[in-house]
Amino acid sequence: MIEQSISKTRAFIDDTLVQMRKVIVGQEVLLRRLLTALLADGHILLEGVPGLAKTLTLRTLTKVLGTSFKRIQFTPDLLPADLTGTKIYDSKNGKFETVQGPVFANFVLADEINRAPAKVQSALLEAMQEKQVTIGGESIPLPFPFFVMATQNPIETEGTYPLPEAQVDRFMLKLVITYPSKEEEMIILDRMASSEIPAISVVSNPELILEIQKEVREVHLEPKLKGYIADLIQATRNPSAFNLNFKNWIQYGASPRGTLFLALSAKAEAYLKKRDYVLPEDIKELAPDVLRHRIILSYEALAEEIKTEDLISKILQSVAVP
Repeated sequence: MIEQSISKTRAFIDDTLVQMRKVIVGQEVLLRRLLTALLADGHILLEGVPGLAKTLTLRTLTKVLGTSFKRIQFTPDLLPADLTGTKIYDSKNGKFETVQGPVFANFVLADEINRAPAKVQSALLEAMQEKQVTIGGESIPLPFPFFVMATQNPIETEGTYPLPEAQVDRFMLKLVITYPSKEEEMIILDRMASSEIPAISVVSNPELILEIQKEVREVHLEPKLKGYIADLIQATRNPSAFNLNFKNWIQYGASPRGTLFLALSAKAEAYLKKRDYVLPEDIKELAPDVLRHRIILSYEALAEEIKTEDLISKILQSVAVP
């Protein structure tokens, strides 16, 4: 990668964060992880209580990046066609016309994805994986870039349809966000209670994002660090090989998709830090978000109230860094 080439496009990172912070108070991890997943061409599953500005954050990001945005409220009566679109008969010309659904946007917010039944969830996850939608036998590509942020509400389980583990695996990162601090909440009061809405500027466009995504893939990853990533994933499947006494707490470890996503997200993190090479710190920083939803705990672990984050922490401490 040529340093002069990436310096031109990297400027958008600082500009994007500056514009985002005009509207969003705190949530620095969320802001950076959104950019990490976007630049690595992945998707995010977000878990947090209502009112934490999840919708506002993604909507603001799309405005700053000059891209299209659609919000889909997932409900129990939602149908796959409500998401992807359908064919409607036009009596004037005697033909069926394709009506595209809200999934045809650069940024899609799937709000409370676990409130819709499995067929609707599968329709979205297929679009995420294939980057296309099939309507009436016609395959239609989705716009590029295509980024999905799905949210889950952790405080209500009645009337929900939990995502199967195999489908959750399609999300590159899973984030858990919490309440703002008192100081941040005071800033939110001052900013949002005002009649003046902070003005933001457009600093990018879809073409530039695609160019940067290509550059992210060229970020250098040493063979030793590739081995380190593989060891971390192996430790989730065979902990005893790394002297980890996890008993029978892990029922299933991370999939090969986790290996790929950890490498790609680490490259994106290095790029965000204005480097064209990955450091072990990048991998360690992204590992919890990549592995959180890929380690399936056993009934024994759940009974003993073992947390996935604690196991990931022990894995990071035990696996030797090259």
